[in-house]
Amino acid sequence: MIVPSNPESVFTYGAPALKFGPGASAEIGFDLGQYGARRVLVVTDAGVAATGAPARIAEQIAGFGIHAEVYDGVHVEPTDESLLAAIGHARASGPWDAFVAVGGGSSIDTAKAVNLLTTNPGELMDYVNAPIGAGRAPSRPLKPLVAVPTTTGTGSESTTICVLDVLGLKVKTGISHARLRPVLAVVDPDLTMTQPPEVTAAAGMDILCHALESYTARPYTSYERRRPEERVPYCGSNPVADMWSEQAIRLLAGSFRTAVRHGDDARARGAMALAATFAGLGFGNAGVHIPHANAYPIAGRVKDFHPRGYPGGEPMVPHGMAVALTAPEAFRFTFDADPARHLRMAELLHPSAAKPDEPSEFLPGVLTTLMRDVGIPNGIGGVGYAEADVPALVEGAMKQQRLLTTAPKPVREEDLARILTRSLALW
Repeated sequence: MIVPSNPESVFTYGAPALKFGPGASAEIGFDLGQYGARRVLVVTDAGVAATGAPARIAEQIAGFGIHAEVYDGVHVEPTDESLLAAIGHARASGPWDAFVAVGGGSSIDTAKAVNLLTTNPGELMDYVNAPIGAGRAPSRPLKPLVAVPTTTGTGSESTTICVLDVLGLKVKTGISHARLRPVLAVVDPDLTMTQPPEVTAAAGMDILCHALESYTARPYTSYERRRPEERVPYCGSNPVADMWSEQAIRLLAGSFRTAVRHGDDARARGAMALAATFAGLGFGNAGVHIPHANAYPIAGRVKDFHPRGYPGGEPMVPHGMAVALTAPEAFRFTFDADPARHLRMAELLHPSAAKPDEPSEFLPGVLTTLMRDVGIPNGIGGVGYAEADVPALVEGAMKQQRLLTTAPKPVREEDLARILTRSLALW
């Protein structure tokens, strides 16, 4: 347990306005009118564009007298190069009064970067989190961003984070600032019905780890007291974030397997969409920790693995999959920091599971059972890594101090090496 000399007594909470339900995406033109928007850029990727949803949304927006154009050049798992291409397009075709992101976390995160770099001076790496980038805060207000998720997982519609791969460094990192949070999240479960099962599985593991990590994050009272100007979006586990995380796990417990196996099940899809939103509202304030820190180099240093269900033939480890691969071992490591919270999450995730003799095995056990059921690879070895790769993965994870400092106990290099080594195979 981390004991501060002058404990924090204040936690913060932020969230976008939310519109949820089947058909909600048909009202975006009206919503944009409330922000006074006259020219709007719809940001999406080619796969989502092929479903017709972005074009339908742009047409609906135009029905309210608002000029709307679609940019479909988003890269699945954004890179610094793909973000620069999107920013360049927006600068050349703008100015824009607002942005609408239609897609998964890749589209929403790309729209966040476009919004930031078309409203503020400087270059992309000026805003990327330190020590990889300069960690500069935006000096000017951003335009309204409406986030319309078509996958159930990232929760990016609720958060202040933009995630990207820096190709030259082979590392995944992010930009984090409260101004990046969308002003409105429009969550329409009808838009998620086209997710392939493999995408549903990987994105669903992201929901799960968001909830588990934020619930087990170090408490906000474990930090040294901050001055007002020092407060950050990730403030540690707190009563409001805990509520959202618990509800997300309850919804997942009854819908995750069904949504993967029966993608046309509207009830399961709706529950997963709501779980993703709830988990985003939780972790977007409490924070995430070790599994997400490990996920960045796992995705950033990918060799030749390509998952089924994802577009293109280039190597990639989807973000939610990368997060899941070390989660069981991470929660074995953090168990002694707060056993009650780990046990509570296991009970919510699998209410009928028999409790093992060793309490620290309960959450890792129900996690690995779920991962096997939905088709997640068997550890980091299942996506192409070997023991010789562990030192480089540790180096990449240690750069994610923004996340590791949210863990409920101190995390050393040797701790990450043990977690990653034991995650080479999970079963």
